[in-house]
Formats: sequence, structure tokens, C-alpha cells
Amino acid sequence: MAAPRDGFEAVEAEGSAGCRGSSGMEVVLPSDPAVPAPLCPHGPTLLFVKVTQGKEETRRFYACSACRDRKDCNFFQWEDEKLSGARLAAREAHNRRCQPPLSRRQCVERYLKFIELPLTQRKFCQRCQQLLLPDDWGQHSEHQVLGDVSITQLRRPSQLLYPLENKKTNAQYLFADRSCQFLVDLLSALGFRRVLCVGTPRYSQFYMEDSFCHYNMFNHHFFDGKTALEVCRAFLQEDKGEGIIMVTDPPFGGLVEPLAITFRKLIAMWKEGQSQDDSHKELPIFWIFPYFFESRICQFFPSFRMLDYQVDYDNHALYKHGKTGRKQSPVRIFTNIPPNKIILPTEEGYRFCSLCQRYVSLENQHCEHCNSCTSKDGRKWNHCFLCKKCVKPSWIHCSICNHCAVPDHSCEGPKDGCFICGELDHKRSTCPNIATSKRANKAVGKQKQRKSNKMKMETTKGQSMNHTSATRRKKRRERAHQYLGS
Repeated sequence: MAAPRDGFEAVEAEGSAGCRGSSGMEVVLPSDPAVPAPLCPHGPTLLFVKVTQGKEETRRFYACSACRDRKDCNFFQWEDEKLSGARLAAREAHNRRCQPPLSRRQCVERYLKFIELPLTQRKFCQRCQQLLLPDDWGQHSEHQVLGDVSITQLRRPSQLLYPLENKKTNAQYLFADRSCQFLVDLLSALGFRRVLCVGTPRYSQFYMEDSFCHYNMFNHHFFDGKTALEVCRAFLQEDKGEGIIMVTDPPFGGLVEPLAITFRKLIAMWKEGQSQDDSHKELPIFWIFPYFFESRICQFFPSFRMLDYQVDYDNHALYKHGKTGRKQSPVRIFTNIPPNKIILPTEEGYRFCSLCQRYVSLENQHCEHCNSCTSKDGRKWNHCFLCKKCVKPSWIHCSICNHCAVPDHSCEGPKDGCFICGELDHKRSTCPNIATSKRANKAVGKQKQRKSNKMKMETTKGQSMNHTSATRRKKRRERAHQYLGS
């Protein structure tokens, strides 16, 4: 599935929304949803706020939805900032300059001309990552050019394209053949005929307009406007939405919240083609992401369950088998398809747990106290009777923190999780106590303001009294000098 196949539609993901959550940044909803967000080259920007120990800074700002590094997209604008007409015009010109040199229509026209060429004239520039027509050959004469490009190669673009591996913008890691074949076989076994692939970058020159959309998955932005949106809508609603599944493999640096908001919009688009009798149905989804995002994903999609299957990548230094990779890949499949319908390969070390009614990894043992196969990372976890749950085998119970953690952890308290209540299973933005906290912070703020105003008044009053006293003393001295002088 690194490349879409017959019956697969590709939707490109523009880069990786910044991992701003780990640096104290959170995505927030705009103060006025009716006011559109300003645009950068990657579409509508997102509104962020800096959070320090649960407290928001008073000023919020817009930044790029796709790039976490300002070097890749330096867009920045305060939420309440007013821009002049000249600056807005300059920004629009910059956004236009940053768009791909060829439109979707031009890409399609070039592709149709390319496949009509005889095999000996089908060439691909490996330096420019571009299909070449005869008129282009002179411009690429000194480049490394691949010849005799077959139709089979065109159907597997990932075998022609070099994957971009900039973790802060375009993180394109391709499934290992083992994982790819498993997914394809699984989708076929489950009866799906069409797949909406969300996250297949740079394939624009290889597909027709009815099977590819240039799209930003972090802000639900179709770069080719309403035409591309309608292509996606038609694909989702074909055959009344039957036989389709959405498969997405977002960049791991992307924030879960904007992804979840986007996926909900795609789900709503699919539901438009459903009858009222089918309103209870859900769009089947495979969301491929690291296991440590489980609580965040399930907050937005309570019907999702995490499978034990470990997804591997060919070109990732960590998420693959071998000397340079991990023994256990942390990447999993989150899905709303019942786990008992998904058969994991026993030859790869998976077994069926009759108590949990799902396939699990071989070392994921059923805990009689938790009544579940509790391991998340493929190893056997141990039950802690003080925490009343299973934990990683390397963790120990800390009497100071009153929970299990790594032996050399800091007892200063949780660095992740919720700033408001301290729980690790959610973030501040979804804390059930956030309203109480905001009221308390507001009350404290007012109290501090009243105290500050009182101090200012007392200081002003004191300064006024001191000034009066000094004036009186000066007048007395002047009268004394007059008397002595007379």
C-alpha cells in the first residue's frame, strides 16, 4: 500500500503538522469560527496557544498546519493582528509562487502522453523525480535518467520515487513488503473493494483526476478546490458507500486533534450518501500510528480498538526489523472494525485469545486480574496490585509518585498528560475539570488584579502625602529665612 493499486484512491498528505504538543503548544478552536483562518502555502493555518503548567498565554497565534519547522514554512500571525492590504497582497503572491509548477490537469495531460510513448522513449529523471516527455530530454541530459519505464512501474510509483525523509515536513516512510502484503490480503479478506488512502504524497503525476487529490490531512484542504472535493465525495459515496475503507498512515509528528477533526469531516462526507436506516453505520477505518497514542485516538473515536499487529517500514531507522531497527515496532493499526473479525498471521507469532476474542502477539499474556491481554508493546507485562493494572516489565512501583515508572525516573510529577488534574490518559484540552480550572484561574486573576490595583492606589496616595509634607516643610523654611533676614 505504499502505492495505490486498482480500486485505491490516493489522497496526498502535505507534510507533518508540528509536534507542538510536546513543546507546550496546543491547537485551539478560533474565537469566531465564521472568520476563516489565514492561508499559507499549505492551505488554512491552525490556531495555537502556548501552555505552561496548565496556563494559557493571553495571545494566540496562527501557524502552518503542515510544517513544524519555521525554516520550511515561516508563517506566523497573531490572532488579533490586523494586516495591511500590501502585506496581504504580498502573502497571496508568495503562496502562489510556492504551489507546484504543474496543475492537476497538466499532470494528467502529461501522463496520458507518456503512456502513449513506446517503451524505449519512456524516461524518468531520478534527480528531478519527474516523468519526461521527449521535449524535456534536453533539460535533463546531464541528470541520472531511468529508461524503459514500464506500465507495471507506473502502477507502483513508490518504486520510482525517492521517499522524502524530512521528519519536520515530508515524512514518507514506506511499509515493508511483509506489512504491505498483510494489509492488502486483509482488506481483500474483509471484502473491501475500494480504499481511500489518506497520505500518499507526490503521486500527482501518476494518476488520473478521478483517483487522486492533492490534499492536506491536517486542515481538510483540497488544493484544487471544489472539483477535487467532489471527486473525493463521489468516491466515498459510490455504491451508497458500501465496500469502502479509509486507510491512513499520518506522519508520527502530527498532532492527533487536527487529524481527528479532518477524519470526522471525511466520515461526514461518507455519511451524506447513507440512508437514514443506515445512520448507525460507521466508515471503516485503519489508522496506522504508534501505540502510545492509543488514549488520544480513542478519546476522539471511542469505537476504535488497537490491534496487536506490528507495522514495519522499509526505510525507517527504527520501525523495521534488522540490526538498525527495533526488536518490536511500536506502530499499530487502530480500527473501528471488530478485532474478532481480523485474523493476524500465526506464522509471524500471533495467536488467538479465546477470552479476549482477538488475535494478540505471542508474549501478550492474558491477565486474570485485568481480564485482558494487556501488553501494548509486544512484551509480557506484569500486574501491579497497587496501581491495579498491568505495566511494562521494566517499570517499578514508586512509593513517592504512587504509580509505576522506570527505575531512574524523576519524582517531580508527570511531564506528560494533563496539566490540570495530573492524569496521564488525557491532555489539558480534554480534561473534564477544565471549566472548573478556568473559573479558578479567572478568580485568581481577578484577585491578583484587585490586589495590584490596591497597591497602586496606596502607592499613589503615599506619594501624594509625601509630596504635600515636603511642600509644607519648604514653605516653613522660606518663612523662617524671611524672618531672620528682616
